[in-house]
Parts: sequence; structure tokens; C-alpha cells
Amino acid sequence: MPSFLRHGKAKRASMLTAKVKITPRENYAPILPVAIPDLQEVKSFANTLHAAGNFWKGEFLGWQAEYTPGNNEKPLDSNMQFTPADFWIGESGIWFFSLMWEHGKNKEPVEFLDERGLVQTA
Repeated sequence: MPSFLRHGKAKRASMLTAKVKITPRENYAPILPVAIPDLQEVKSFANTLHAAGNFWKGEFLGWQAEYTPGNNEKPLDSNMQFTPADFWIGESGIWFFSLMWEHGKNKEPVEFLDERGLVQTA
């Protein structure tokens, strides 16, 4: 996580969380606040889904997310001997996190974090 982002204790403040659709326009790039989930909370949720082993798709902490269990089928055009389970949350290019159990169901997953859309403001 970038050094300018730190999860802290929640402040007691009223806040309405809403989703907005931004229409791209030339020479216009708004900077909006977004809620970035704590990765430990995301990992805990993903591990719970992984332990259950059932497909899940929905929203978690305001972000679209999906868990797909692995199977014993070899993926097409791959050197892998099985299809690993995977979990993802977020929106690529803004904030995105994924876990893939590519070393086996009972091994630690490989993590990927895309934070390129996050910017530091004054």
C-alpha cells in the first residue's frame, strides 16, 4: 500500500457511501475519494470463501468481488496441472486485489495488488 495510505481507527463521522459513474471527457480527470478496504479483512473474507469451496460473486466492502474454486482440469495453453482457485476484488486501474492458489489448495495464495489509480493529494 502506498505510504500515504494508512488504515487507522474509524472516526465517528456520518458518511453516506454512494456509487457514481464518471463519463470520460477530454481534459477532465476528477479526483474522488474512495474507500480502500483493509487487506487483512479482504484476505480473511477470501479465505472463508476458499474454505467453503463454492463459487461466489457479489459485492464486498463496496467493491465487486468474485471467488472461483479450483478444479483438477488442466487449463488450456498452460503448464499448470490444475486450475487454481482465485479471488478478486476491485476495479483494475483504480484499485484491484487478487489471490490465486496456484501452488495448491492448501498452500498460501499468490497475491497481486494494483494501486495505480490511487493518487496522493495535498
